[in-house]
Amino acid sequence: QVQLAESGGGLVQAGGSLRLSCAASGRTFSSYDIAWFRQAPGKERDIVAAISWTRGSTYYADSVKGRFTISRDNAKNTVYLQMNSLKPEDTAVYYCAASMNAVLVTTASGYKYWGPGTQVAVSS
Repeated sequence: QVQLAESGGGLVQAGGSLRLSCAASGRTFSSYDIAWFRQAPGKERDIVAAISWTRGSTYYADSVKGRFTISRDNAKNTVYLQMNSLKPEDTAVYYCAASMNAVLVTTASGYKYWGPGTQVAVSS
């Protein structure tokens, strides 16, 4: 079992930055892939970024590439999402998710464990 908790969300003006954190309770093995998803009202839950420590790979949605950076600190069982140059379109509830898969998965259905989410609102 893995328990995840997001933090760091809030209200920010366009062009600003936020850093989201996803903390896992207890011991989390480095073999877990961690992903950030976001869901705006009336829209699907879409992937933002994902990271696999064992494979040394990352994934970014085209909409955030170059602006967001995903990283992880396995010693702290924490994954971060640094969000720069925020746009109003980034407004959503952001969720972190974890799973152990053979490959880095970019769909929500591929993740077993989820945090409760943290709200990010970007004003224009």
